[in-house]
Amino acid sequence: MNGQSDSEQFARLIVALGPWLDQLVIIGGWAHRLYWLHPRAQRIDHLPLTTLDTDIAVPTRLKVRDSTIRERLIANGFEEERLGNDIPPATHYRLGDARTGFYAEFLTPLIGPEHGRDGRLKATRRIAGVVSQQLRYLEILLLAPWSVNLKRANGFPFQKQMQVRIANPASFLAHKILIHGERRREAFAKDILYVHDTLEVFGARLGELSQEWTDELKTRIHANAARKVQRAATSLFGELNDAIRDAAQMTGSRKLSAEAVRERCHFGLARIFD
Repeated sequence: MNGQSDSEQFARLIVALGPWLDQLVIIGGWAHRLYWLHPRAQRIDHLPLTTLDTDIAVPTRLKVRDSTIRERLIANGFEEERLGNDIPPATHYRLGDARTGFYAEFLTPLIGPEHGRDGRLKATRRIAGVVSQQLRYLEILLLAPWSVNLKRANGFPFQKQMQVRIANPASFLAHKILIHGERRREAFAKDILYVHDTLEVFGARLGELSQEWTDELKTRIHANAARKVQRAATSLFGELNDAIRDAAQMTGSRKLSAEAVRERCHFGLARIFD
């Protein structure tokens, strides 16, 4: 199993999630990677960032099926890896065993206050049998998702193509902005690179992403969150800082300067969210 490619491992996850693919949304690094396959993406000369984990956004309620997501995952070779002391404990759904790098993590919007009436932090909850972490701002990633078709021709071992929903790029960018204050320096630097590369992939479609923001997203999130997103071009990329410099160092053979990263992020975010 460890010899499987990451695309093959991801395909096994998608098969397990099949009955709920019309409700779940792929977010995080795998959404970013799948942007390269979207019809609106432009061809660029470098590969997307890669990640070992797959983040799945789950609405607070799912349609009832004959089996649960947990049962389907176990039947398709995934094992539960429980973490921490939350009730229920945060859980990674790892393919194979602890030696296999690939795992899935489920995330759902945190609704209302962070603590319940008993004073306990509302960190996790069970949905369709799986433990999902409850996170602030997650709801924006469930709004107006896009779709991509996965098939053998684009690197996935499906006999028949599978359609998956991925975070709207405008949602993806807005979410990175909204959570930046909670991220460690290294994680935020990688987020900056995700922002830069997403803007690059859809560089010819920034006007369309702006329309998505205006029509589908802006009025469906809290006004304070919307204002934070709209100020991000200036507040996060108005001038060089250490996080941007760290992000430039991560570009490897592309050898992008910190100023180039800053300028492109500033221009793209201003074009979409102003």
